[in-house]
Amino acid sequence: MSQALPASLTPPGSRQSQHRINSPTAHAPARCLRRTCRRHPDLAASAAAVRAPAEEAQLATHSNGTGTLELSELTAVGPLDGRYASKVSALRQTCSEYGLIRFRILVECRWLQQLAATPEVTEVPAFSEEANSILDQLASGFGVQDAAAVKKVESVTNHDVKAIEYVIKERIGHNPELAKVLEFTHFACTSEDINNLAHGLMLQEAVHHQLLPVMDNIIKALQRLAEQYAAVPMLSRTHGQTASPTTMGKEMANVAYRLARQRQQLKAVPIYGKMAGAVGNYNAHISAYPNVQWDVVAEEFVSGLGLQLNPYVTQIEPHDYIAELFGVVMRFNTILLDFDRDIWSYISLGYFKQKTIAGEVGSSTMPHKVNPIDFENSEGNLGMANAVMQHLANKLPISRWQRDLTDSTVLRNLGVGVGYSLLAYSSTLRGIGKLQLNEERLAADLDSSWEVLAEPIQTVMRRYGVEEPYEKLKAFTRGNRVTAESMQEFVEGLDGIPNDAKQALKHLTPATYIGNAFEQARQIVAKCNALE
Repeated sequence: MSQALPASLTPPGSRQSQHRINSPTAHAPARCLRRTCRRHPDLAASAAAVRAPAEEAQLATHSNGTGTLELSELTAVGPLDGRYASKVSALRQTCSEYGLIRFRILVECRWLQQLAATPEVTEVPAFSEEANSILDQLASGFGVQDAAAVKKVESVTNHDVKAIEYVIKERIGHNPELAKVLEFTHFACTSEDINNLAHGLMLQEAVHHQLLPVMDNIIKALQRLAEQYAAVPMLSRTHGQTASPTTMGKEMANVAYRLARQRQQLKAVPIYGKMAGAVGNYNAHISAYPNVQWDVVAEEFVSGLGLQLNPYVTQIEPHDYIAELFGVVMRFNTILLDFDRDIWSYISLGYFKQKTIAGEVGSSTMPHKVNPIDFENSEGNLGMANAVMQHLANKLPISRWQRDLTDSTVLRNLGVGVGYSLLAYSSTLRGIGKLQLNEERLAADLDSSWEVLAEPIQTVMRRYGVEEPYEKLKAFTRGNRVTAESMQEFVEGLDGIPNDAKQALKHLTPATYIGNAFEQARQIVAKCNALE
């Protein structure tokens, strides 16, 4: 006797599924939702927003006869194109398949213009304003539908860069002047001449238009916290145990400065490109035009794209700079992950409260919960970002002999590590925006930790030649409960210390024993600005 499948495993459209839909209990969740919306009007709009895409997804499921779901944020395999698509959508212009095609088109058009600007290449005379305008418009106005045309050609050629060449010829062939030089499209180029420059432009745009601005936002947010909390004393914890006090602002300043250093290094990483032919020796170029200084032409061309020429290459630009670039981003991410964990811990200690947002749920079963989810999400996505970028950094500089194809498939993931980084950055910024310092909790923690004054007392004792100062403070504090009164009594009983020094120690408290933490925190903006 066959047993019915559990409801969760029943395929849509099956007899059991239809029975479930028509059963008296099938609509109970909907009735429950309606009741909830009547009691909580603020949820009604959200519920309506939820129904529309759900109904569309159901329609797509039943209308697709192949059983394959149409691509959407609900059906995407990866979360960057699914659940988190709205948070990283700006990267689609740059790091997508469309972005790669767009940059390839630009490189091919500019190379044809470079040939026309090289007097020795007599078969490609200097272009007229009209011809240059056609190429400029093709390079700068290439849209998603244009890229779809390239993919259609690629389905026949089974070669992505050759498809680019064919589409360019088709798009510019109507102009008589350009029609005469169509075969100079992709002249003397190997595919990697085009690809490496397209990838370089892709990374340049991703770094300068996406990563650096958000990194700056994080650093500035931490600078503001450093200044705001510069004078708020806080108990340090080394090895998880009470330690000499600092200020909350100084701890924010530490992180801001570390991140600013990595940001400075990222901006300074040179992005290289090559245009040297099949094995890096300009073989084809020289065979056609032996009197042209092709290395000079290549330098002019690559620098004109805003990149730096790598003069020593094989068929590929060796990708060392990509490893260097991702290495910097990974260090930035690691520092930020360290910050996420520290803030998580401070929230756990009660040093920070979190602003609540109407409608948000912290736990499905514990209504009181306000979890530090932003810092947790950031930590998880920073790990994903670094895992991807670490693989790229390890793999890309390695290529068999003059070239193998293993880099090709890996390079298509340049945007993945960037995407997870941006996702993490947005979570951290959102978390910072919810923080509310609980100064009472910090003060209470300090007031219960008078043992931390053992350090300054034994240091002053050393200055004035008191014997075994460390050992005396160790015996007094270690494993014992130390209070303000007992510490006062200990100081009062010290021999060999001038009265003014003794009075200074008696006036010292855990909250005032912060060294120059206040000054350091207030200096952070100038220090970070000096790094730019």
